[in-house]
Amino acid sequence: MVAALLAGLGTGLSLIVAIGAQNAFVLRQGLRREAVGPVVLVCALSDTVLILAGVGGVGALLARAPVLVEVVRWAGALFLAVYGLLAARRAVVGGRLDVDERGGRTSVWPVVATALALTWLNPHVYLDTVLLLGSVATSYGDARGAFAVGAVVGSWIWFAGLGYGARALRPVFARPAAWRVLDAAVAVVMLALAVRLTLGG
Repeated sequence: MVAALLAGLGTGLSLIVAIGAQNAFVLRQGLRREAVGPVVLVCALSDTVLILAGVGGVGALLARAPVLVEVVRWAGALFLAVYGLLAARRAVVGGRLDVDERGGRTSVWPVVATALALTWLNPHVYLDTVLLLGSVATSYGDARGAFAVGAVVGSWIWFAGLGYGARALRPVFARPAAWRVLDAAVAVVMLALAVRLTLGG
């Protein structure tokens, strides 16, 4: 049970840490210190719904459809490999977060709407959180509930840490080298997961 919980925590974090539009938006709001609480809440609650849907619904469906499991496994491996290679490329060429320093304040509702759109209109979230995470959860059998709890905890830790920890990271992420290090770590994790899925693990 503890092993499944820790596996869910690690897998959930591995899939969510990649720097994408959603994470960049959360970090940007944290750096601006603007509507951080609502943004973190929207992203974490949305992720919780997606994780539970994957583990409870799609995971059970996949368990009864071996052919579908194979399709998802190979599609997931391909996606992770491509994502890992893109992260590796960013680590090589470098990148930075474009932070608006003008200090203008925005109403909370447009910010929340943007967070919802970046979460639910992103096709990758359904492959990552619902299909891929759900298929991995099936390998833990009766302990998949603990796996889901671990993934949910990982999601809340990540979004809260990213949003509220951004103030401390402000000087660090002003330097492109910081993004290179983070993208390099993401690349290693994504490629390792891709290899594991390819080998059937």
